[in-house]
Amino acid sequence: MLLTIDDDVNVSRAVARDLRRRYGGDYRIVRAESGAQALEALSEIKLRGDEVAILLADYRMPGMNGIEFLEQAMDLFPTARRVLLTAYADTSAAIDAINVIDLDHYLLKPWDPPEEKLYPVLDALLDAWLATDRRPVAETRVVGHRWSARSYEVRDFLARNHVPYRWYLADEPEGERLLAAAGASPDTIPCVITTDGTALVNPTDGELASRVGLATAPAGDFYDLVVVGGGPAGLGAAVYGASEGLRTLLVERHATGGQAGQSSRIENYLGFPDGVSGSQLTDRARRQAVKFGAELLTTADVVALEAAGPARRLVLGDGGSIDAHAVILATGVSYRQLDAPGLSDLTGQGVFYGSALTEAPSCSGENVYVVGGANSAGQAAMYFARHAKSVTMLVRGRGLEASMSHYLIEQIAAVPNIHVRACTEVVSGHGDGHLEGLVLRDNATGETERVDTQWLFIFIGAAPRTDWLDGVVARDEHGFVLAGPDLVVDGRRPAGWGAERDPYHLESSLPGVFVAGDARAESVKRVASAVGEGAMAVALVHRYLARR
Repeated sequence: MLLTIDDDVNVSRAVARDLRRRYGGDYRIVRAESGAQALEALSEIKLRGDEVAILLADYRMPGMNGIEFLEQAMDLFPTARRVLLTAYADTSAAIDAINVIDLDHYLLKPWDPPEEKLYPVLDALLDAWLATDRRPVAETRVVGHRWSARSYEVRDFLARNHVPYRWYLADEPEGERLLAAAGASPDTIPCVITTDGTALVNPTDGELASRVGLATAPAGDFYDLVVVGGGPAGLGAAVYGASEGLRTLLVERHATGGQAGQSSRIENYLGFPDGVSGSQLTDRARRQAVKFGAELLTTADVVALEAAGPARRLVLGDGGSIDAHAVILATGVSYRQLDAPGLSDLTGQGVFYGSALTEAPSCSGENVYVVGGANSAGQAAMYFARHAKSVTMLVRGRGLEASMSHYLIEQIAAVPNIHVRACTEVVSGHGDGHLEGLVLRDNATGETERVDTQWLFIFIGAAPRTDWLDGVVARDEHGFVLAGPDLVVDGRRPAGWGAERDPYHLESSLPGVFVAGDARAESVKRVASAVGEGAMAVALVHRYLARR
């Protein structure tokens, strides 16, 4: 069914008319003129066992506005696509609704002609709804302690690999029952019970991946193209490589998405005016790569790169190896460790690197601290502000302007429970078994302050994951891979180059090995540029293969 709600009778009838004209043959069109009336209709639909595909609600309605209605309707039909009908003056409210109710789209009234402004939007939403598996999800269950670092790592691994799971505390009745049934004890957590009833006590990421259906071993030993790293650049390369006929393998050590995959919302990526979460973008890209035939490998750690004659060989941490005609390095970057006494022992126990979105519900009503002044820190602050009592951003510089996008600075300024402390850094952290407090220093005055908190999220710097390439490809003093024109100095090609041509634009100092995204020296460090470089690297791989 498609349900439309508008308190203006004429508008309500017009919407229903347009919907019947296009979709009446496949869907029943239900019309309501108030939020209460629409919720009553949804309850009856739920009792009958029918399904609702799309909810279209007008924003300005007396008693219950469109956002309030959609928020309640989500409890009855969580998979229904949500559309807000709004006047131009209310677009800011519609944008806010993206974060509040995960709004799928907002439509400006009037939408004449519907063939251009209404139907294309609804067609796309219906396609997405039809592709969604709406059967009850069989969930993996995880039992652990709140402040167990390994329990956090397991939940983060499952969440970032899009494996549905439910979390139980080991000292609560249901958690105790599950541990007893699994023959485990609170001292051996985390315990993971898979959907087939198998109990895994403190499993490694590789064991966990293999039991929840993720591929951990390559199907073959030779490929046209191997992509190392599953962030935006790696996923972009996998999509374009596989779609253009190359036998493509993507190797990822933890979870696809990279740092971008942990972002609560990306709002400046082309084609997503309403924003998209890193998880959603990653999932779409992963499914797109698989659709074209790319093979995705998880929990595979590449530890060495070698030239094996005309092939390029990647050595894995388990001793295995993979050969390919060409390799694209898209290993991205990781957050730098915050070198302050007391923090290293509390990592995963109140101190987290990256968004750690799985922890957001636990921050409800508490004071959260975020270290960093770039977009990733800002996006995290916006997300945690929905749950926490307060979010304090600690920035070493004089403000956010030097490193954060303007739109995000404006959003942060408008959220009353986000506070920005400039010229401030963490001096130390303390806690018994989990973070309990921090010592902060105001670098402008030199004064220190002790604050109580159980939550610290760190987003500082960018350390490339390229140590395993030492001595194989040229890197700059920070470890970023040099490529293309950066390798040719005063007309001289890199030592040991061998090929009778200059390196292609994204090609490293080892012919046939390319680099894309954040791991490349002087890269832009944006999702869009990473995806573009992934696609560009594939075009250069074709050029390389044609001249071999």
